[in-house]
Amino acid sequence: MRTSRRTIAAAVAGAATIALVATGCAAGGGDTATEGPITLTLATFNDFGYTDALLQEYMDAHPDITIVHNKAATSNDARANYFQKLGKTGLADVEAVEIDWFTEAMQYSDLLAPVADADKGRWLDWKEASATDAAGNLIAYGTDIGPQGICYRSDLFAAAGLPTDRADVAKLFDGDWNNFFSIGADYTAKTGKPFIDSANSVLQGMVNQLDTAYENTDGSIVATTNPDIEAAYKAVVEKAVPISAYSGQWSEDWFASLSSGEFATMLCPGWMLGVISGNAPDVTGWDIADAFPGGGGNWGGSYLTVPANGAHVAAAQELASWLTSPETQLKAFANAGTFPSQVKALASDELAAATNDYFNGAPTGAILTDRANAITVATFKGPKYFQFHDALQNAVTRVFDGLEDEQTSWNNWVTEVSAF
Repeated sequence: MRTSRRTIAAAVAGAATIALVATGCAAGGGDTATEGPITLTLATFNDFGYTDALLQEYMDAHPDITIVHNKAATSNDARANYFQKLGKTGLADVEAVEIDWFTEAMQYSDLLAPVADADKGRWLDWKEASATDAAGNLIAYGTDIGPQGICYRSDLFAAAGLPTDRADVAKLFDGDWNNFFSIGADYTAKTGKPFIDSANSVLQGMVNQLDTAYENTDGSIVATTNPDIEAAYKAVVEKAVPISAYSGQWSEDWFASLSSGEFATMLCPGWMLGVISGNAPDVTGWDIADAFPGGGGNWGGSYLTVPANGAHVAAAQELASWLTSPETQLKAFANAGTFPSQVKALASDELAAATNDYFNGAPTGAILTDRANAITVATFKGPKYFQFHDALQNAVTRVFDGLEDEQTSWNNWVTEVSAF
């Protein structure tokens, strides 16, 4: 469903690896009133900001529930597990779903427990509408949204003769993607080092600025005929690949490079802040600029879902509600930079005043609020978006790895996705 992101402006104006044991009780008595002590499982990926200390708060307030938090290595891994087990057995009591494959999950809304009426109306309109099925059931709890800035290594910028003050860096990047590519090409030519971490992160950033990517709202597929997709692919393989350290993200080498100084910039939705600080804790050079090529863009944001056939549905709903409450979203933002989707959290003085010591004391609350206000479109992501986009990322990777040239890889992508 395509919706305008302009509602964010009005609202604002008015994922660490742990295996944790914690507990909580169901709303209105629920399972815990009849069953006594129970165990709930929570499944996420990346860094949702659900630290052991945060979940310990739930345990302290609800001493009859044990929570085991399992985190998948990537969103792809979480997706594979989710659709393999949904409606069967083996899913967690609370399962995180990433926005890129959420519409796919919506096709199985009857297998998910609806959100209680008392919890409705807490999120941004578009966030809630996207999780409401044809029967009017809200079937997921909104976690974060992903307004993007640009994270940069101020020490590497200084060594290359680039500005380091975040206001000056924002001015440097105030322009379109060609401006970004030009700065990157100059940096790489001067230093011999890659400018950005990942070519496919650039592809993601460009696609997230389109109204339509691979499918229309009526269900028709336009993946191979959409000129905007072909233009994004060409720009990435011709201009982003030469200045990128890696094709994709989340590999062991990519994580190691976060602290090694191999690359100087990353495209940064709020949730990426926690990924960087959590995997490069001793680096002092990272900062974030209030800028993004082409204006604004949203990357990511997720939901929590409760499988309807879980053993402790009511208790799981209570936990999901607490994890996505305004107060908890603000704590998750402080922990990992996951930018809130709750209206009350967005309007809070706490968010407006939030800073991040790791990112040189950057006013991350204000910067990401500005970045949210800069978003003007929400890319429609149909049920097959994930498959189409993953295949296009693979096409970029083949070019990056030198396995295929630009046209051959595009042609092979066309052939592959025509069979979807």
